[in-house]
Amino acid sequence: MYAAGGFVLGFVIAWIVRTIAFEKLKKLQKSTEGYLESETLKKVTLQKENAQVHQMKQVLEIEYQQKLEEAMNRYKILDADILLLQKSNEETEAMLERSQPALHNLKLQLLEAQNTIARLKAQQQQQAD
Repeated sequence: MYAAGGFVLGFVIAWIVRTIAFEKLKKLQKSTEGYLESETLKKVTLQKENAQVHQMKQVLEIEYQQKLEEAMNRYKILDADILLLQKSNEETEAMLERSQPALHNLKLQLLEAQNTIARLKAQQQQQAD
């Protein structure tokens, strides 16, 4: 009887120890699963954010390329306009020289005088500094 009682008591104690150990393992497993799920969610979130950043980068690159092309087109138009203006100025200058040579000479002298004045002012400015 004592042996049977000892056997049952040992079995009950072993069952309790096993149950406690099993519960600790279940808690540890749930904790680990929670951690893994958390890390998985972080990874998914980072992938989404990375995709958004990549998409935004592509959009910005496209916008930059479009603005660059627009600027280059404007630059070409301005170049063409400057060339036309220079040609027009040369034609006007040639007409003035043919039709009124005296006035043309006075204009050239005035330009020379203005350039001389600008040079003298620059020299004075350098000497004053």
